[in-house]
Amino acid sequence: MSDSARAPTVQPLFLRIVHWINAVAVIAMTLSGWRIYNASPLYGFEFPAGLTLGGWLAGALAWHFTAMWLLAINLLAYLLYGLATGHFRRRFLPLWPREVLADLCDVVIGRAIHAPGRYNAAQRAAYLLAVAAIIAAILSGLAIWKPVQLQELTALMGGFETARRVHFFAMAALFLFLLAHVALALANKNSLVAMVTGKSEPTP
Repeated sequence: MSDSARAPTVQPLFLRIVHWINAVAVIAMTLSGWRIYNASPLYGFEFPAGLTLGGWLAGALAWHFTAMWLLAINLLAYLLYGLATGHFRRRFLPLWPREVLADLCDVVIGRAIHAPGRYNAAQRAAYLLAVAAIIAAILSGLAIWKPVQLQELTALMGGFETARRVHFFAMAALFLFLLAHVALALANKNSLVAMVTGKSEPTP
C-alpha cells in the first residue's frame, strides 16, 4: 500500500468542496464588486478596469448577484454541516485572546507551525472573522440591493450609505483574508495538498 493510501484524511470531501466554492465566489464577488464600485466610488480612487469583472455595470451586477447567491448557499451548507457534525466545536473552540496574540507573534517572526486539518489560535480567529465578514457582506449587499423592500435591514445597517461602507469593508476583509490564506498555503505544501486530495503528504 502506498504512503498516500495509508495517510489519514485530514480534510473531508465536503469541506474541500465548500472551500473551493467559497474561493471562486469571493473572487467573483470582489472583482465584479470593483466594477460596481467604479460606477459610483465611495472614496477618492477607482480600481483598474483590467482587474474588474463584468465589462460594464449591468454585467458586473449579474456576476455579483450570481456569486452572492452561490456564497450564501455555500455558507448555509457549511454552517449546517459545522453544527450537525461538531466541526466548529472541534476545530475552532476554545479560543482565547492570549493564544491568538501569541500565535500572531509567531506568524510575524516566521515561527508559526501549521499542520493540515489543525488550526492554531490565530487561524481559528481568522476563519471565524471570515465567516462573520461573509455574513456582513451578504446582509449589507441585500440592504443595498433592495433598500425599500428590505428597509428594516437597511435601517439596521445604519441607512443606505452606511450599508455601502459596511459592504465595502466586509468584502475588503474577505479579499485580504483570501490573500493571506493563499500566501500561507503556498508556503506550506502539505496544507495545499490536503485541501486538494484530503490527505497530507508523509513527513520524511
